[in-house]
Amino acid sequence: MRRSLLAALVCLAPSLPAQAETASPLQVAELSARLYAHGVTVGDPVLILSAARLRKSLAPVASDRLPLGGQPVAGAPLTWEEMLATAEGLATGDDILLGLIGDLRVETTKGVASGPVYNIGSLTNGGNDIYPPIEFRGGEYAEVYVEAKAATNVNLMVLDDKGRLVCTDTDISHIAYCGWTPATGGTFTLKVENKGPAAASYALMTN
Repeated sequence: MRRSLLAALVCLAPSLPAQAETASPLQVAELSARLYAHGVTVGDPVLILSAARLRKSLAPVASDRLPLGGQPVAGAPLTWEEMLATAEGLATGDDILLGLIGDLRVETTKGVASGPVYNIGSLTNGGNDIYPPIEFRGGEYAEVYVEAKAATNVNLMVLDDKGRLVCTDTDISHIAYCGWTPATGGTFTLKVENKGPAAASYALMTN
C-alpha cells in the first residue's frame, strides 16, 4: 500500500505546482491547509508532504493590520516547515519517504513575487473580530482567507460599505474563504468569528 502511495506522490508532486500556478496564492493556501488537515486526520504523511509542497510555493507578507480594539498577536500562518515536521513524525522507519521529505526541505523555490498579506488574530470561544474597512478595486477578483491552527470552527463574513453581506463562509471548519468581484471600487468590512469549541489564534490573509 505504501509503495503505491509513494508512486502516486511521484506522479502528483510535479503536477501540484503546475495546478497552483493556475490558482491564486490564497486558493493555494486554502488547498494546502485542507490537504494537510486531511493528511493529519488519516495519518497519511504522503498527503501532508503534498500539502507542504504547495505551502512552500507561497510567500506571505506580514502586515500591521489589527481588528477594531485588538492588540498585536505574535505568530505566523502554518508553515511548510511545520507540515514537514508532522510528515516526518508519521514517516518514521520509511527511508524512501523520509528521503522525499528531506529533498523538499532543501529544494529551492521561486515563491510568489507578491504573496498574500496576513495578520495574526486571537479569539476566545464564541468571540469575533471586526476589521476596519479594507479597500478593494472594482472589477478585480477580491479574496479573503482565514485559517486557524487549532481544531476550531471559524466563520468569515464580508460586508460592503452599506453593511450588506457580500460573501460568507460558515462551514464547520478551521478555515474559511471568500472571493468576489466588486462592481466598483470600495471598502469592505471583514468579520471573523470563532464558533468553538476552544479559543484559537488565526491568520487572516487578503490579496
